[in-house]
Amino acid sequence: VQTELANTMRLIRDKGRAGFYEGEVANYIAEEMKRGGGLISKEDLKNYHAAWRKPILGNYKGYKVITMPPTSSGGIALVQMLQSVSNYPLSKWGFNADSTVQVMVEAERRVYADRAKHLGDPDFWKVPQKQLLEPAYNKSRMANLNWDKATLSSEIQAGEFAKKESEETTHFSVVDKEGNAVSLTTTINTSYGNYVVVKGAGFLLNNEMDDFSVKPGVANYFGLIGYEANAIAPNKRMLSSMTPTILEKDGKLAMVVGTPGGSTIMTSVFQTILNVVDFGMDMQQAVNARKFHHQWLPDRVDIEPNALTPEVQQKLEAKGYTFFKRNGIGRVDAILVTKQGIYQWPFF
Repeated sequence: VQTELANTMRLIRDKGRAGFYEGEVANYIAEEMKRGGGLISKEDLKNYHAAWRKPILGNYKGYKVITMPPTSSGGIALVQMLQSVSNYPLSKWGFNADSTVQVMVEAERRVYADRAKHLGDPDFWKVPQKQLLEPAYNKSRMANLNWDKATLSSEIQAGEFAKKESEETTHFSVVDKEGNAVSLTTTINTSYGNYVVVKGAGFLLNNEMDDFSVKPGVANYFGLIGYEANAIAPNKRMLSSMTPTILEKDGKLAMVVGTPGGSTIMTSVFQTILNVVDFGMDMQQAVNARKFHHQWLPDRVDIEPNALTPEVQQKLEAKGYTFFKRNGIGRVDAILVTKQGIYQWPFF
């Protein structure tokens, strides 16, 4: 029984923000920091306040997409990917057909290049959000797609604009009988964070500093590249990949979706939405479908076992695509509202 963690949760319940960032729990955190040679003080904790920001809004084939704003890169990236593939007949080509996979991979490649350069904490960096979410921009990024061969990531750069960016993550999707929906993602970054449990409080400390760009062009734990937009600075929030998302159709709830998975979060949510909207899958099928992922650098396509048929993979390899097999990509948790008003959710 985790009695210390239970006490921490009671303090948060009774005192709200002050139950964590001040008083007893703050003392425990500060003491743990001293024991480990950390830098965070009680004063730092007291001065920290969460930022409330407006969600990213987009549209995809009649669905309104409501998703997470910066400092997560997830929402902008998701809408960019959806816009990038919106003019292609994915449903006609079919699920994970070679043309379908090629278009999706090339969209992912270009969006992650934009992520590396343009996305960061909007309190510290002027994120070109309006330009990145312009449908014409994202469609234009696909103009140099070559059907005969893979685009080299070294040939893809972030878009330029006129001056005016399963790991230890948890997601849950909830809908109540009134139709109120919550899509919530929380994380301590990698497995077990920094491996330190706060004595007396019962919870793990995160290692989210790895989500900053420690050095321009140097990859983090997930292989993601970043530059000045996501550089470390006092009071700055690091760029994440969290993509909690809600879809509406005709003003009514259609889907609640999100996932853990580090840098693969955005592409997992992207593919789950396409599985439902373009390929007609139910929620269980959409979540169970094997996934693939491209994040610009490293220049390869990560795939789950049996995600592609040997024939499709061979066709894409002949065009220059490189594949890297991994056991799992994401662990999507989602709820779909059918036309009959029935809630569907996956079983694991």
